[in-house]
Amino acid sequence: MEIIKNALDKILATICTILFSGMVVLVTWQVITRFFFNNPSAISEELAKYGFVWLVLFGAAFVFGENGHMAIDFIKDKFPRTLQMITEVFIEVVIFAFSALILVKGGFAATSLAWNQMNASLNLPMGYLYLAIPLSGIFTMYYCVYNIYIISKKKKPLEEINLHEGS
Repeated sequence: MEIIKNALDKILATICTILFSGMVVLVTWQVITRFFFNNPSAISEELAKYGFVWLVLFGAAFVFGENGHMAIDFIKDKFPRTLQMITEVFIEVVIFAFSALILVKGGFAATSLAWNQMNASLNLPMGYLYLAIPLSGIFTMYYCVYNIYIISKKKKPLEEINLHEGS
């Protein structure tokens, strides 16, 4: 499981880096064409919007996998260690269910509905924009399964485990 997680981490980090770098280039080009040539590029604006959506969703999955997301855990921290682990597993199950129902199932439904709509400036199906939702959900679901596996294997709460060291 660690091999898959490490590979997924590298893939998502690379994709997010490429998307962010691409957005910087696109937005810079947009500013140059707007202010210096007085002829804004519609394509760069649309591509930056698409890139932003994909960056946010993939970045959220990546940060979740790194256990770097915001958590309000002052109550959980007062629990005994065993109850902390049970609480964390329960939270992972809830996040898994949310990801499966809302992000994956709902995301694929939205993607299939939007697949017939075309973006006017890019001449691409809008489904490409929505496809980031279920993919992000699938990545988040994997990270939930991995986190439950690690909690069970290490017999420690997640915050006491270095997720980069593997087993």
